[in-house]
Amino acid sequence: MRQDEPTHIGSGWLSGTLSSALGLLGLGAVLCFRYPALLTMPELRVLYPIPYVRALLHVVLVTSFLLGVISVCLRRRKTLGAMGIALTLIAALLGGSRVPVDGEISGGPFLGVDWFLLNVIFYSAIFMPLERFFALRPEQPIFRREWRTDLAYFGVSSLLVQVFTLLTLKPAMVLFDWARSPAWATEVAALPAPLQFAAILVLTDFTQYWVHRAFHRVPALWRFHAVHHSAETMDWLAGSRLHLVDVAVTRGLTYVPIYVLGFAEGPLFAYVAFVSIQATFIHANVRFTFGPLRWLLATPQFHHWHHAADPAAVDKNFAVHLPILDRLFGSHHLPGDRWPAAYGVVAGPPLTGGYVTQFAQPFRRRG
Repeated sequence: MRQDEPTHIGSGWLSGTLSSALGLLGLGAVLCFRYPALLTMPELRVLYPIPYVRALLHVVLVTSFLLGVISVCLRRRKTLGAMGIALTLIAALLGGSRVPVDGEISGGPFLGVDWFLLNVIFYSAIFMPLERFFALRPEQPIFRREWRTDLAYFGVSSLLVQVFTLLTLKPAMVLFDWARSPAWATEVAALPAPLQFAAILVLTDFTQYWVHRAFHRVPALWRFHAVHHSAETMDWLAGSRLHLVDVAVTRGLTYVPIYVLGFAEGPLFAYVAFVSIQATFIHANVRFTFGPLRWLLATPQFHHWHHAADPAAVDKNFAVHLPILDRLFGSHHLPGDRWPAAYGVVAGPPLTGGYVTQFAQPFRRRG
């Protein structure tokens, strides 16, 4: 989209953008119906209320088409509206809301297209309004310059959920099974759920703190973690910019104490939900400071300083949840009510390009 094109209400930009987004969402849902064994998560298939999903899909496709027509009528450049209309028509040709469920449901390899679509809906519904009404930088657009790159990271982590699970859980289960005691695991799993949740929070953040610090201090690891710090604009989507090696090592090592101690599934799932929202929230373009609470839990202000392009903030604020870890180990930086003026990598060559280029760069860079 050209930057000189108007984006105000009535220009057709909003209707075109929504049409394209809904068209892509509808087409993805139709493909999930067509190829459920390949594109959907087995754990989610049994939970879908199919009649309601079909009704919602019909509303999405009709809305996408109508918004596309409005955008085409209002806008000088017809790309956004035409794209929404085209996606809607493709979805309709593939069956629309009446698409049959094709293919045998199996437990083999799959892409989590349904998981990606649900994540986009969920996080967009939460964070876009927050960043619209409580923005730290109101001038920053929702569709900023690098949003496509970060959406690609978001999409890969959602679509390859099976791969990410294997890379992060299996190593701990295979390499550290010798350290797991069934009797001890039974005792731990019997503890009250809130106590287990608190223990998981402390153990994982303590582990993440030192792994995160190592990624900053060891040059061979920093090349991968620098991808995360290459974002020069902070919002909820920027937190998705993580190299696959960074994700596999960090989450894999973080899962080790959880697996060895044998926490129950309920508190573990509660922690996974908490960390997913927390890790996204601390990157968001919101101005909340939370007063005294910021000394107890990591906040956007705390983590924004970790990403700051400011020499005083380099190698600071490694904790994801508990700032007390940074205070204990001398890496805390939270200068009053100030926020960083800029973000990105302070020293070294910048990481440019899209997802594929950034994925390859750490393997060929030196120093």
